[in-house]
Amino acid sequence: MSLTSVAVLVVLILAAAYAVILYNGLVRLKHGVSKAWANIDVLLKQRHEELPKLVETCKQYMLHERTTLERVIAARQAVSSAREKSDIGALGQAESGLRAGLGQLFALAENYPQLKANDSFQHLQQRISGLEYGIADRRELYNEAVNLNNVRIEQFPDVLLARAFSFKPAQLLEFSEAEKADVDLKALFG
Repeated sequence: MSLTSVAVLVVLILAAAYAVILYNGLVRLKHGVSKAWANIDVLLKQRHEELPKLVETCKQYMLHERTTLERVIAARQAVSSAREKSDIGALGQAESGLRAGLGQLFALAENYPQLKANDSFQHLQQRISGLEYGIADRRELYNEAVNLNNVRIEQFPDVLLARAFSFKPAQLLEFSEAEKADVDLKALFG
C-alpha cells in the first residue's frame, strides 16, 4: 500500500469520524428539545388535574363570579388541547389566557374572606402557584434547548448533515403581548 493510499484512507476515516460526531451532536440536541418539552408537559398535566379542584372550591364561595370561573375552565381546556396536539403556538396563546384567568380568580378571592381562609383553597392556590413557577422555569429551559438545536442545524458544517438527515427546527414557546404586558391592577380589583 502506497503512502498516498494510506493518507487518503486516514483522511476518509477522519472525515467519517467527524461526520459521526456532528450527527450524534445533532441527535442529542433534538432529543434535548423533546426532553425539555416532556418536562413542561408533566407540569402542565399536574396543573390540569389541580385546576378543577380549585374551581370547585371557589364555586362554593364565589356564587357571583361564574364568568371568571368559566373563563378558567375554558382556558384549562384550551391548554389541554394544545398540549395533547403538541401545538407550541396554540399552547402559548392558551397559556396566556389561563394565566390571566388565574390572576383574576386569585384577585377576586380577596373579596371572599371565607374562601381565603379555606384550607383547601390555600393549599390549591399554593400548589398551582408552585406549578406556575415550575412551568416558567421549564419553559426557559425548553426555549434554550430549542435555540441550541436551531442554531446548530443552521451552522456550517452541521447544516450539511442536518439537511441530509432532515433535522427540522423546533418552535420556541412564546406568549402573547398581553402576557408580557404590565398587569392592570385596577382592572383586577375593580
